[in-house]
Amino acid sequence: MAVLAAFREKSPEAFRTISEVATELDMPQHVLRFWESRFAQVRPVKRAGGRRYYRPEDVDLLRGIRTLLYREGFTIKGAQKVLREKGLRHVAELGRMAAGTSSASAPVDVIVETPRPRATLTIVERASDEDASLAASLAHQERVKLEILLAELSQLKSRLRAARTPGAA
Repeated sequence: MAVLAAFREKSPEAFRTISEVATELDMPQHVLRFWESRFAQVRPVKRAGGRRYYRPEDVDLLRGIRTLLYREGFTIKGAQKVLREKGLRHVAELGRMAAGTSSASAPVDVIVETPRPRATLTIVERASDEDASLAASLAHQERVKLEILLAELSQLKSRLRAARTPGAA
């Protein structure tokens, strides 16, 4: 959690370490390194000792790739094709939309239930940008986890069907 807190404390323009990016995207560091080998567009700055530093646009791109792979169900080759055909900006914008930081995003209305002695009153308040983005980020992380689990379960289901089929290898 300390890494996530450090991520939020940094300026939006600050570079991020691989551990900070892995925490923000809720995925292992080795996956980010693997994506570097498969997506030429992912090029973090490397300093002495090979330590990686990701620019904000790198994080948006990685989030967009994650969206294509885990939410949209693309294969790596399919995601590479999207990058080639629609471009880096398109995939990075997918990442910004997934994070709720797209330029098209609007303030979020939050409904707060306030109990009263004889009735319940619903008050609509304007959430602060920080509160809304934190709530969206947490909800998004949970949704991504569930989508990853669903994809894994679907793959396992396919393997079980293949194993049950007579003559299957």
